[in-house]
Amino acid sequence: TSFIPTTGQLSHRNIVVNGAMMVSQRGTSFSGTAQGYTLDRMQMNTVGNDEIAQTEQASVTSGGAYTSGFRKCMKIINGNQTSGAGAGDVVHLKMVLEAQDIANSGWNYTSSSSFITLSFWIKSSVAQDFPITLRSEDGTRQVYNMTTGSLTADTWTKVTKTIPGNSNLQFDDNNAAGLTLFVNAFVGTDYTTGSLAQNAWSSWSGAKQGDNMTSTWYTTNNATLEITGIQLEVGSVATPFEHRSYAEELHRCHRYYQKLSGDVLTYYGVGNVDGGNDAQILVNLITDMRAAPSSLETSGTANHYTIR
Repeated sequence: TSFIPTTGQLSHRNIVVNGAMMVSQRGTSFSGTAQGYTLDRMQMNTVGNDEIAQTEQASVTSGGAYTSGFRKCMKIINGNQTSGAGAGDVVHLKMVLEAQDIANSGWNYTSSSSFITLSFWIKSSVAQDFPITLRSEDGTRQVYNMTTGSLTADTWTKVTKTIPGNSNLQFDDNNAAGLTLFVNAFVGTDYTTGSLAQNAWSSWSGAKQGDNMTSTWYTTNNATLEITGIQLEVGSVATPFEHRSYAEELHRCHRYYQKLSGDVLTYYGVGNVDGGNDAQILVNLITDMRAAPSSLETSGTANHYTIR
């Protein structure tokens, strides 16, 4: 009740978009895809799985995350890994932040006495700890390795990590990738290093996605890992999660992905027909996007389309 921040701003402290996992424009269940976006701003990456792990937007119904105000989470569901844990196998959540959002955040990122704080809620059906990795993308990539600590099975746990700046960090003032977060359900030994230094910055290599980790979760059929409440903020303490409205989070997500849908009477734009099967339509975007869209997907019948 006496909280008065000395770094960062009072509102919009959370640099992460959709940290409460409320927005999922692409759908609520995702399977059979090795890499790609699922819930908005969240990527599910898998390598070498015998049965590709699935992702869904799941409900939070009890536990610490629920009482802290969260109702949705990203849920990773392991497949049946019949050949065991391979050295090149990977299952992880990946989230990318724009460089300009870090550069303009107020974090003096080249100073070891200036901090950002990462916090989130996590629940695993298997008791173990999981590696967490932060990677800077500009200049010479740097990596900061952490772990969740040992989790109790089927129990929501809040993880908080305070991360100092470092003289080797660089974040350009542009809309390219700047800082990437990985929460690793499993990474094989091709991507890990034994006795890896924790809670310290070092130069990135492919073998620095975590310390060698147990394969218990990965070799347990249908094991689950749930994550919500991701917050990254300037300062050395984790403040209460910034619960933004669904409408505001959706608007922020539209910067990266927009879905337009409706019934047969919905008009998406104006244009002209070129022959019997082709048309040119000017579709007005909901808001300016980070970059020109790389693809346009359509679904529906000839008289009833959804354009994305």
